Amino acid sequence: MKLYNYFRSSASFRVRIALNLKGLPFEYVPIHLAKGDHKKPEYAAIAADGLVPLLDTGEVSLSQSMAIIEYLDELHPTPALLPADALGRAKVRALAQSIACEIHPLNNLRVLKYLVKELKVDEEAKNTWYRHWVREGLESFERQLAQLPSSTFCYGDTPTLADCCLVPQIANGKRFNVNFDGLPRTMAAYEACMKLDAFIKASPENCPDAE
Repeated sequence: MKLYNYFRSSASFRVRIALNLKGLPFEYVPIHLAKGDHKKPEYAAIAADGLVPLLDTGEVSLSQSMAIIEYLDELHPTPALLPADALGRAKVRALAQSIACEIHPLNNLRVLKYLVKELKVDEEAKNTWYRHWVREGLESFERQLAQLPSSTFCYGDTPTLADCCLVPQIANGKRFNVNFDGLPRTMAAYEACMKLDAFIKASPENCPDAE
């Protein structure tokens, strides 16, 4: 099983966490987004969307981190990354999508590059943009957590799909000096995750292509 990914990609980070939580070995294939590796013909030939991550099992090829993680969860149901009950699954998906669909699209590398190269936004303005949308999104995430029963992780006492999304977002936020004050449930879940080897090993600084 191969995972085509980039060490700083939040979406790639999510899948690395899921693979590690499930104890699934994989070949790490680096695709350096900042250097344009994803636009090269050889990658375009296997990745229709030209994005990372891409999971290649030898039999199937899948893109989009959320789809990949749910596919892995269905094929390898232990440990489960989604609750057994329908409402629990919906709650976890809502948390995960609050990050993957609301925060991340506004702040991924393509967007930040467009702000600088095409719209001529300076570095500080770009960083202010990033911090604003991450902070606003995490405040919403915190309000959602506050409506749930107390738990070690985002939902319950084992990591779920929501934690797979939260940890990369916090890690990237730290690079941009996002203010995490006043987010007790969010940061408690993050800290709980970062005590686990699956999250530590998946972290960007521990990837073979880390710079």
